[in-house]
Parts: sequence; C-alpha cells; structure tokens
Amino acid sequence: MTVKLRLSVMMFLQYAIWGSWAPVLSAYLQNDLGFSGIQVGVIYSLLPLATIISPFIAGQVADRYFASEKLIAILQLSGGVVLLFVASITDYSMMVWVMLFYSLLYAPTLALTNSIAMINMEDTEKDFGVIRVWGTIGWIVAGLSLAFWRSVAADQQMLALQGDTLVLAGIFSLVMGALAFGLPHTPPQKEGASPWAFLEALKMFKSRNMVVFFIISFIVATELQFYYVLTAPFLTSDQIGISGTNISGVMVIAQLAEIVVMAFMLPKYLPKYGIRKVMMMGILAWPIRYAIFAIGGPTWLVVASLTLHGFCYVFFFTAAFIYIDEVAPEGIRHSAQSLITLILLGFGNYLGSIFSGMVQSYYTTIESGTNWTGVFLIPFYLTMASAITFVIFFKEESRESLEAV
Repeated sequence: MTVKLRLSVMMFLQYAIWGSWAPVLSAYLQNDLGFSGIQVGVIYSLLPLATIISPFIAGQVADRYFASEKLIAILQLSGGVVLLFVASITDYSMMVWVMLFYSLLYAPTLALTNSIAMINMEDTEKDFGVIRVWGTIGWIVAGLSLAFWRSVAADQQMLALQGDTLVLAGIFSLVMGALAFGLPHTPPQKEGASPWAFLEALKMFKSRNMVVFFIISFIVATELQFYYVLTAPFLTSDQIGISGTNISGVMVIAQLAEIVVMAFMLPKYLPKYGIRKVMMMGILAWPIRYAIFAIGGPTWLVVASLTLHGFCYVFFFTAAFIYIDEVAPEGIRHSAQSLITLILLGFGNYLGSIFSGMVQSYYTTIESGTNWTGVFLIPFYLTMASAITFVIFFKEESRESLEAV
C-alpha cells in the first residue's frame, strides 16, 4: 500500500469516528435519554475543551517520546473501548466525565494526523488537500452507515443497539487503532514547539484590522455550535419531522456541499475575488441559514439550507486559515496558526457549545417543547451583526504592514 493511500485511509477513519457521533448525538441525548439543552451543550463542549488542553499533553510530552503512528494507534484503540462503554451510559454526570476522558484521547489525534500526513508527503501543497478530503468522505460514509444500520435495525431488533451512534464511532476507532501501526514511521520530534507558541502572535493585535478579524472569527465560531449541537434535535422535532432513522443520512448533505465548495469553488473564487470578498460571502451564508431555520419550513427548504454549510465553513473558516498564513510575519506564521486554531476550535467552539445549550434550555418548556424560532434567531442576529461589522470595518492586511507594526 502506497504512503498516499495509507494517509488517505487514516484521514477517512479519523473523521469517520467524529462523523459517527457529532452530527446526531444531541438528538440521542435529548430524545432518548431526556437530557436538557444545557446538559447537551456541556457534553459537546468537552472536545473543544480537550482541544485547548491537548497541546500541553500530546504536543509537549507524548509525541516527544513515542513515534506518531504508535501514539495514534494507542489513543484510538483506547478511545474505541471508551466509546463502546459510553454507549451504555444513561446517567448525565457519569457521561460527562467519561466523554471528557474520551475527548482527551481523541483531540491529540486531530493534530497528529495532520502532522504525520505533512511530514510524509513529497509535495504538501499539492497532496494535502487531496488526502484531507478523504476525511470529509469518511464523515459522509459514517452518516450514511448509521442511517443504513438504523434502517436494517427497524426490522432486525437484535441490531437496534442503545447508543448506536457511539457504538459505530467506537468500531471505527478500533479499526483505525489497529491500522495505525501500519502508517509511515514518524519518529518523535525531540524539539517540539512550545505550547505557548501562540503568544508570539499576539503582536498581531496591534493592528485594528486584525483585532476585528479575530473578534469576528471568535463570534462566528461560537455560532457554529448552534449548527453542530442543535440541528439534529431541530430536524427530528415535530416541526420538521425527519425520522431518527434517516437523520444522519440527511445531514451528510452539508459535507457533500463542503466537498464541492472546497474542491471546485474555493480554488476558482479565491484568486478571482480575493480573500475579503470570499470571506464576506462565507459570513453572509451564516445568517441566511439561521433565518431559514428560524422560519422553520417548509421542510424541503430547511433541508436544502444544509448545503449552505459548505459556504459557511469553507469560505469563512478555511479562508481564515489561508489568510493568516498569507499575512502573518515570517517569524510567527506557525504561532499565528496556533492562535487562530485556539480561537476557533478551542475557545470559540467551547463557549459556543455551552451557549447554544443554554439558549435551547431558555426557549424550552415542558408544556410547549422547544421554540425553535426563538433559538435560531439568536445566532441569526449575532452572525448578521458580525457580517455587517466585517463589511464595514475589516480591511485586508499585508505581511509587510504587519511586520511594520
């Protein structure tokens, strides 16, 4: 098996694990276990919290002493066992602690898989996108597999397992753990980067434009969690009426759109219109999607609006990472990437998970259930305000101007 194929399989399984539970776990927690919105938000906040912590664990201790492929194998095998155990848990307090433990096992592998891929590629700029897209394909296959599993289980009750979304994730994790021993050998880097490296990039805050950029990025990251945490409960509610059997299959529409936008539209529009206009299109897609969710119908329009995820995510988040790489001064480019990652995937997603759960609980009563219009008007207002602020105040910086700050 070639190196490129092994790395592609690695990415496929890495995101198949995440894609097995992240889109639909919230529906299981609310509809089957009766957890509140706040409780679901807390559980979803655990992986972002682990993302904040993991550089201080895997980045600074473990990967200095273990080859990356062996570390991935150990973490994924352990994570698979933990996921299978989580599937049997119905108590909220216990689930929080066990999911936190699982998140601390999984979060380091996000960086490790990127690292092992880049180190073992002949041409990173040419090959990384081709290999990384298999992660999105893995996410899609996981969603379709879960939908197929539930469809078959409707007739074969012996297959109707509690926490099937977590069981599927656990199976993928065990498979990846076993196959990871066959990844290209990547010995530990004795001189790893400091976990505080992002502090070197704080000098970029001297630029007003960069302050605007980072603040808007943080706000939009918090609102992303309204999609990840609440879309499945919303779509399976009586208002929309998608069945729990089909929900994971329906939600892969978002990832299909992500592939199209990533592979065909971003390479075309970014050189043509520039980073500011592309990001502007991306940020405007957010309030449009949440406006449709707030209206709450017709069902076909709500489902069709899932395609906006491709524009929301790729035209804003992917473009944001590209922008930082282009403008950060040479000496702090890696630190700048660490900073934007911490803002988006760490603090933004963590607080967004908590916030989205609190908003749902506020708009939920025993008598009437969840007022989804009220819930999704909150991210609509916040992303619309962010879009207006971006259009008015954000101006592109250049590497030269930031070096002069």
